[in-house]
Amino acid sequence: MSGTIHSTRDRPRVTRTGQAFGWRIVGLVAAVLIGGLAIAWIDASTWTRVQELERDFGTVKTERFYHAMHVRAALSQLNDTLLRFQVKGQPADLQSFRADSQELKRWITVRKQEVPVGNERELFDQLEAAYQGYLRGSSTLEQRPGLVFAKQRFEEAAEKLRQNSAPVLALSDQLMQTQRQGFGAFLKESQRTLDSLQRLIKLSLGAMIVLGVSLVVLMYRGMITPLQLRLSESQAAMERQEKLAALGGLAAGVAHEIRNPLTAIKFRLFSLGKSLPASESEAEDLTVISAEINRLERIVRDILQFARPSEPEMVNVPAGRILDEVRELLRAHLDKADIELKLETNDDVWLRADTQQIKQVLINLIQNAAESIGRGGTITLRIVSENASLDRSSEPVAVVEVSDTGKGIPPEVQKRLFDPFFTTKEGGTGLGLPIAARIVEKHGGDLRYQTEINRGTTFRLVLPRVVNHEI
Repeated sequence: MSGTIHSTRDRPRVTRTGQAFGWRIVGLVAAVLIGGLAIAWIDASTWTRVQELERDFGTVKTERFYHAMHVRAALSQLNDTLLRFQVKGQPADLQSFRADSQELKRWITVRKQEVPVGNERELFDQLEAAYQGYLRGSSTLEQRPGLVFAKQRFEEAAEKLRQNSAPVLALSDQLMQTQRQGFGAFLKESQRTLDSLQRLIKLSLGAMIVLGVSLVVLMYRGMITPLQLRLSESQAAMERQEKLAALGGLAAGVAHEIRNPLTAIKFRLFSLGKSLPASESEAEDLTVISAEINRLERIVRDILQFARPSEPEMVNVPAGRILDEVRELLRAHLDKADIELKLETNDDVWLRADTQQIKQVLINLIQNAAESIGRGGTITLRIVSENASLDRSSEPVAVVEVSDTGKGIPPEVQKRLFDPFFTTKEGGTGLGLPIAARIVEKHGGDLRYQTEINRGTTFRLVLPRVVNHEI
């Protein structure tokens, strides 16, 4: 049967506070571990990307993106120096040309080794070869001193240098374009890396915020809320006990005050019945009055039992024996209502209990089940042996179940089911279930129930089980 299990000790909660608290602690630890691992992974990824970016910046020398401009500027200077030598014929200009040309040759060789293998390296190889051609072509101009200025000779030298320089300049332009594209790609890759780092940092901050909020929420739910709930439960239990104690004292006093007049009235009614002449109307009146007095006495007796329950006289007894006796007591009454009373016993389950008090509880539960069924149903008495929590500790228990196929208990009734003097029966006292719960608690057990509308109700007497079957 599905439905929520309620307990007189712990209603209306389904699970016990200790178990819920333990699971919340487990959830808290798991959340901390998962959040910590996520943040550690994000930090490790961020650190790796930062190292990659540093390595990329370390391998890139910004001046290499200006190689082509340097070649063009140096070549222009060499051409100017050689032309000046052609015009003026100064040996210093020739020496300067030769020194600068060798310096540029060495510069190209060194720079070629710095660039990565690929298109840029191939262009440097071609540039180096073209520059060698430039030097070979310019060597003829080194042997023509310009002692006498001639415009035609100057123009010829300038055209010769232009032709010699053209391959170098063209390769310089290609190198400039290639390096510009490489630099653009490097900037794009760096920007992607920076964007990735920003996302990782934001993700890390988000994860830290989520983890912090989760920790606060889990700590509140896992520690503070259970403590508040236990405190409120303790306060509610104390208030309930205080109310019950005050109510019990008041009820006991009132019951004692009512019992004496009732005894006198019953005695005088008996005497009056003996003295009056027998007639049908008077006999009916006396019967009604006697029945009402008996009902008042029963109410007084229930009030006294609830207010001052007697201590159970504990003996070791097999649970099946109690169920057999209860079935024999109620079989005739249930047969009249066409209600079948099934019995599922277990001879190995023993209790330490007051037999009469447990029978009283079972009789009350069976009568309630019969009233819920009305006519034509089934009530099952069952014994189950299991481990359950009593007083916040797990121990072997014997569970005596009373299951019916009745209408079930409405939610509005469940809220007040064990409240004293609350009843849905006409003429009822509302003390049957509270007394039953008090008896079970006196035995160190717990009275629980599980109900479903139009499917039925199961009451469970959870009692400590006797392991050794010694009477």
